[in-house]
Amino acid sequence: MKILYPLLGLWLVLVVEAQQVPASPPLIQEWQVPWARTRPRDPFVAPDGRVWFSGQLGNYLAVFDPASEAFERVDLESGTYPNGVAVDDAGMVWYAGNRNARLGRLDPQSGEITTFPIRNPAVRDPHTLALDGRGQLWFTVPESNRIGRLDMSNGELELIWVPTSNARPYDIKLDGRGQPWVTLFGTNKLARVDPVTLDLAEVTLPRPRARARRLEVADNGDVWYLDFSGGIVGRYRPSSESFDEWPIPGERRARPYGAALDGEGRLWLADQGGRTMRLLSFDTQGERFLHDLALPSPSGTVRHLHYHAPSNSLWFATDANTLGQIRLAP
Repeated sequence: MKILYPLLGLWLVLVVEAQQVPASPPLIQEWQVPWARTRPRDPFVAPDGRVWFSGQLGNYLAVFDPASEAFERVDLESGTYPNGVAVDDAGMVWYAGNRNARLGRLDPQSGEITTFPIRNPAVRDPHTLALDGRGQLWFTVPESNRIGRLDMSNGELELIWVPTSNARPYDIKLDGRGQPWVTLFGTNKLARVDPVTLDLAEVTLPRPRARARRLEVADNGDVWYLDFSGGIVGRYRPSSESFDEWPIPGERRARPYGAALDGEGRLWLADQGGRTMRLLSFDTQGERFLHDLALPSPSGTVRHLHYHAPSNSLWFATDANTLGQIRLAP
């Protein structure tokens, strides 16, 4: 049967099995970020419903109000090139200074910015952030081959060396026990960190050429990873130390980048391997691919997806200088 997906006045037609796609289609909307060629990325929805993101090439943080559709910009010190963004329960906006070796915190109410320099000359490129909800901010440092932790109350920093050389720790997520999981994008491994002892254990993926770039951790502890090199969705079960993998369908080899798990247990991923950017979902319970949606801005790489449970939506930013929302079925 044919399923029609409304995308900003366009219709995307997919021929699929009737039972494979939910009845209510997602709706995608994008807004042009008003500061051209600044690479907006890594959106995160704050407790007040506004969406914060970084302008990596523009040295700024910005916030978008979905109600008024207005953007506001906060300039950062020259040379910051901010990367990952996270907003804590108090509304403080945290960011990674990818080229000036520091983490930062913005108080949106006062506009005050506090920075936390990484005082190790070998560590210069903090990248992706993860809040543990217990006062700790975890982060990756790819080119410096470290994983870090910041005590948000006193600014104390701790760094963990990854034993595999050039492992490039990239994405980081926490499981239900507050244990960080990390993709080692420079090799065919994942890493797990004990949050008490800071001991690091590596998990080797089944294929030597695998290069996991993004990951998500499900409520049951399963670790879902996206193999950027092989175009594969993978699952690692720590309880049994077992793997399962599924090739991502398409006319060309997929290059999965941004990822998020939604409230229905679907793994969403952004594929940049084809002629246009597309968003796919994978049913982690039924173990099958569901949606395959073309982005309205087809040339814009999606580096990160963020799921916001209260609005049941996914947020993303693109290299086409847009900010976007995917509204999922209620």
